[in-house]
Amino acid sequence: MKVAIGTENQAKIHAVQNICHLYFEDVEFISLNVPSNVSEQPIGDEETLQGAKNRASIAFMETQVDVSFGLEGGVKELDGQLYICNWGVLYTKIGQQYIAGGAQIPLPQEVGHAIRNGEELGPVMDRYTKRIGIRHYEGAVGVFTNGFVKREEMFEHVVKLLLGQYFKENPIQEMT
Repeated sequence: MKVAIGTENQAKIHAVQNICHLYFEDVEFISLNVPSNVSEQPIGDEETLQGAKNRASIAFMETQVDVSFGLEGGVKELDGQLYICNWGVLYTKIGQQYIAGGAQIPLPQEVGHAIRNGEELGPVMDRYTKRIGIRHYEGAVGVFTNGFVKREEMFEHVVKLLLGQYFKENPIQEMT
C-alpha cells in the first residue's frame, strides 16, 4: 500500500504513519509539502475542511499512490468563543473521498483576540507558551488539555475515522 501525506507538519505525518502501521501490513509513505490553498490561519469548518481536501488532492495528483491524506487545523467561532477545529480527508485511487472532523476545545480569550486581529494560531501559541514550534509538538490542544491530548493524538483520531470509513467500504483490503 502506497500512502501520500500532504503536509510538512511532523505531528500530522506521524499521526498518519502511526495509524496506518496498525492496519496495513506493507505500507510505504510519501510525505509532500503541498499547499492548502486556504488562508495561513483557516477560519471556520468550511475553510479548514477545504484545506484538508486540497492537501489530499494535490498529494494524490503528484504521486502514484493507493491513498492520500490531507489534514488541516484551524479555528472556528461559536457563540462568540473561538475553538480549535481540525479536519481530514482521504482520497483513493478509485475516486473515493472520506471526510472526518476531530476534537474541538475553546481557546482562551487572549489567544482568540490575537487570532481575530489576523495572527496565526501557531505563532500566537509560541508567544503564549514562550516556546518555539508548539504546532510540531503538543500543539494548542496539548497546551490547553495539560498534555492529556497532544496534536498528534488528535490527528490520529481523525485518521482512524477516515480509515474506518475506508475499510467499511473496502473490506477486502489486507489488514494486519
